[in-house]
Amino acid sequence: MKTPPTLMGRSDPVFDRLLRSPHKERLSDYLALLKPLDAQGRYLPFDALRHRWAPGLDSTLCWALVKKARAAQYSRLLPLGEPARWLQLLLTPLAQKAISAVDRQATTEVLEYMTGQIGERAHFSYWLNDLIEDEAISSSQLEGAATTTRVAKDMLKRHRLPRTPDERMVIGNFKMMNVAWEQRYEPLSVELIATLHRVGVEGIDDSQYSPGAFRSNDDVVVQDGEGNTVHSPPPAAGLVSRLQALAKWMNQSHNNPHQADYLHPLIKAIALHFVLGYEHPFRDGNGRVARALFYWFMFKNDFSAFRYIAISVLLRNAPLKYGRSYLNTEADDLDLTYFIEFQCSVVLRAVGSFTEAYRKSLDDAQQFDCWLRDSGFLDRLTEKQRTLFQVARSGMAKEFTAVNASENLGCSYRMASATLNGLVALKLFERRKMGREWVFFLRPQQAT
Repeated sequence: MKTPPTLMGRSDPVFDRLLRSPHKERLSDYLALLKPLDAQGRYLPFDALRHRWAPGLDSTLCWALVKKARAAQYSRLLPLGEPARWLQLLLTPLAQKAISAVDRQATTEVLEYMTGQIGERAHFSYWLNDLIEDEAISSSQLEGAATTTRVAKDMLKRHRLPRTPDERMVIGNFKMMNVAWEQRYEPLSVELIATLHRVGVEGIDDSQYSPGAFRSNDDVVVQDGEGNTVHSPPPAAGLVSRLQALAKWMNQSHNNPHQADYLHPLIKAIALHFVLGYEHPFRDGNGRVARALFYWFMFKNDFSAFRYIAISVLLRNAPLKYGRSYLNTEADDLDLTYFIEFQCSVVLRAVGSFTEAYRKSLDDAQQFDCWLRDSGFLDRLTEKQRTLFQVARSGMAKEFTAVNASENLGCSYRMASATLNGLVALKLFERRKMGREWVFFLRPQQAT
């Protein structure tokens, strides 16, 4: 066996410093830091790591060692900004866990299996439609919409016209997510990005948002809650060309695991999310478009369960961490790993919540069947009445109209109306006139 050759060449300044006093006396402490993750497996930025290093160590030298270990494992993605810098990443154990989770629990094939397990139960459609609404609502709330989730869901389920700019924001996000689903087989283009923005913000405050129009000057910045500028996007000059380059990269196939440039669709979708936020191509509404494009790319790659997985519900609950993941990436030589780490932690929890909700839906269906048999209602209710009654008892929907019942049951307005009135006749539902339509509710004594 041959021995390795002696390496020649210019010495490394980091190790030169380590071998000089006073650092060489703590050489083992320093070398223990030559790894990308901390002792607990976390990928932390300098500001967090500097408080965890042993007293007496030179923080600049410690950071140089951490960066040296990370740089050895970086993968380059695409050039970003003006002047261009490479967006780069390191695939961490957390990211690999998230990849494994979406591969096992969020594919189109898995979703078809789940619906097959439910069978022909129409109540599952109600549950899925309810989940579709969650992303549109929470994404709007993340951007400052003051509408409560209950009021927003009532508006979407009853097809009520929005009354405030905040409600119009929810409707816009709902439409934008539908476009992302409908256009999932289209290639990414500048036109698609503009379309998503136009659909998402049109009619809210057109002078503020300029629907579908890219910014033409450099007066757009990102500020924190105290009004401090935390991000200045690349210049408007060349914006369209940079978006075209992004589209070209996104449209390239990176799905061959035998190729050196393989990149899992989840990681690529998160990169797209980041780049849209970084470029900030619109005067307002950039975050909503970035998240919609994340979903669009997951849909495109046959992760259809993401139609019912609301990441913004979790992002809304941690807006500071969401913003900090952007800033850490920008501050540390466009190291996308910080953003990927945070997004993957969110995806893991969101996928887990979806899977748990599915299992609960199965359990509820079985318990409802037992209740029907014991109560004597099994033979007195039609299949459609059973569905509406089960949905009401489970709390998936509080109010029903003939319009939304016909959509969820897949029947005519007349049939839906007859189904609801039949439940009233059986004293299971009650109804009251709200505006120009009848709204149906579960009778209080039937809620348990």
